Amino acid sequence: MASSLLSPSFTSFLRTKDLSLSAFTSQRCFKAVPRKIIRCAIAAPQRQPSTTGSVRTAMTMTEKILARASEKAQLTPGDNVWVNVDILMTHDVCGPGSIGIFKREFGEDAKVWDREKLVIIPDHYIFTSDERANRNVDILRDFCHEQNIKYFYDIKDLSNFKVNPDYKGVCHVALAQEGHCRPGEVLLGTDSHTCTAGAFGQFATGIGNTDAGFVLGTGKLLLKVPPTLRFVMDGEMPDYLLSKDLILQIIGEITVAGATYKSMEFVGTTVESLTMEERMTLCNMVVEAGGKNGVVPADSTTFKYLEGKTSLPYEPVYSDDQARFLAEYRFDVSKLEPVVAKPHSPDNRALARECKDVKIDRVYIGSCTGGKTEDFMAAAKVFLASGKQVKVPTFLVPATQKVWMDLYSLPVPGSGGKTCSQIFEEVGCDTPASPSCGACLGGPKDTYARMNEPKVCVSTTNRNFPGRMGHKEGQIYLASPYTAAASALTGYVTDPREFL
Repeated sequence: MASSLLSPSFTSFLRTKDLSLSAFTSQRCFKAVPRKIIRCAIAAPQRQPSTTGSVRTAMTMTEKILARASEKAQLTPGDNVWVNVDILMTHDVCGPGSIGIFKREFGEDAKVWDREKLVIIPDHYIFTSDERANRNVDILRDFCHEQNIKYFYDIKDLSNFKVNPDYKGVCHVALAQEGHCRPGEVLLGTDSHTCTAGAFGQFATGIGNTDAGFVLGTGKLLLKVPPTLRFVMDGEMPDYLLSKDLILQIIGEITVAGATYKSMEFVGTTVESLTMEERMTLCNMVVEAGGKNGVVPADSTTFKYLEGKTSLPYEPVYSDDQARFLAEYRFDVSKLEPVVAKPHSPDNRALARECKDVKIDRVYIGSCTGGKTEDFMAAAKVFLASGKQVKVPTFLVPATQKVWMDLYSLPVPGSGGKTCSQIFEEVGCDTPASPSCGACLGGPKDTYARMNEPKVCVSTTNRNFPGRMGHKEGQIYLASPYTAAASALTGYVTDPREFL
């Protein structure tokens, strides 16, 4: 770090952790010990103010995005700034509350700040007879008609989702598929997993109903600039791993509080090799570590995904070479193994093979985390390789209507032209359900695949707290689609390498 970038009183602490995990016994979970800790204090010499303009301090991606959105030349962690919002998303759970606050504070006849920057997606409690849940969608519909909202993905006929052309499904996946995620922008949503959109090189985070009500009226929000943790993942990704394994590994390493109000930036050759859907999985669960946002630098993979999805201009930003990171974690991904998060916390990490004696009652494949097209393709790959039937009920909930269609139309590589739906039927899975959040967060008692009894479930979802998928005594093992499919075939938590 050049001394010209530092004030006389500035002290820099750079902590580098090498998490190559090259040495661990077969009886232990991944336990990485920092190889070195570097602490250095650098004081800049006193000098006169510059006469040729201000000296620019290097910034991280997150700092740059928020600087642009707040019309500031420079930001540092801890600064509080008014940010101009590019997209606000809300859904049927939080939308009615946000709308109520907006009307209370701005007036019954007030108009939203920009009808084309608001995205409203019913997705959580949809296919249910619960009157309150259905009323929530009615409130959204009335508001969108009143405000002439451009992007309202409505559903009216609950008996057959396919006759609702506007209905999409899970908000975080639909945002990407419909072109609302763009590099360099600020996307806020009334859902903690809004951080998923950080995969596109944008600042994306969840906010509460009160904040959303304010954004509805002003298009602005006061945000504190978070410091950034950098996760460098290098090495060739083994063919039995998915990005769900990577993020569970990270959360197990830093704990559910390890990134509290921090940005988590993902870089390295492994990250560069990931598809957009796999990057979305990576960013999706940063909130499970307490993260404010997750972010992946935009590249050719990002730009190709966005082709034909958005016509709006965007400008990606990247962390400066000399940007200050609170800590840096390094992983040699080639040495990692499939992992699970045992009940009842996402950081309760264990090797999948260490849990082979855990008998399970069911498997659930779905959600914003594990219900994308590639997640089902991964599960189908395991089923195809096994040639066996599932031994426990296996529930499939596509994230969006597009994903549902993919299951019935796209051939699975190496299958001789079979689709996911054909493979799922052959091995005895349940028929793919209507796209929605499903049982990921429990929901009304008639929600498809909800745990109404104290079952043990291997799930591709994101949280395994008591009661998360229904019954408070249910046990949830979070896993990748590979591990979930392998477990369905044996009736026990199973390392997918048994079939791959």
